[in-house]
Amino acid sequence: MDAIRVNIRSNGAVCNKAVFVALAILPDRTRDVLGLWFQANEGAKFWAKVLNDLRNRGVQGILIAVVDGLKGFPQAIEAAFPKTQVQTYIVHLLRHSMSFASYKDRKAVATALKAVYTALDAGAAEAALAEFFALEATPQSMRRQRN
Repeated sequence: MDAIRVNIRSNGAVCNKAVFVALAILPDRTRDVLGLWFQANEGAKFWAKVLNDLRNRGVQGILIAVVDGLKGFPQAIEAAFPKTQVQTYIVHLLRHSMSFASYKDRKAVATALKAVYTALDAGAAEAALAEFFALEATPQSMRRQRN
C-alpha cells in the first residue's frame, strides 16, 4: 500500500496528484489491484478508511502489509486486520540509511547494506550488519555514525 504521483489533465491544466494503490499478491503468486484512490493528503485516517472498505468488500485477512514509514499506518492496519505483519519497504529503509552517509559514499554504502536488507531472518541480518561494519572499505562517514 502506497501512493504514486501522476500528472493529470483537468480543465485544460495539468496538475500533479497522488494516486493511492492497494496491491495484493495472492498465495498463487498472482497480483490483484484492490483499489485506486485519489486523495489530497496521505494520512493514517485515510488509510484506515481504505482498510475498512477493503474488509467490507470481502478481504478476509492480510498476511504481510508492506508500507512506508507513515505514522499511524501500522495501527490503522492492526485495527482492520489484527493478525497482519507490517513491514517497511526496503527502499524506505535504504533511503533512511543513506541519510547517515556522505553523498560520495552512498553508492558503496547501498551496495554493502544490500545483504542486511535482503537477509532471510534477523540472525542473518545481524551477521551481515556486523560484516558491514567490519569491512575496511566501509566509508568514513558510516564509521562515525555507529559510535
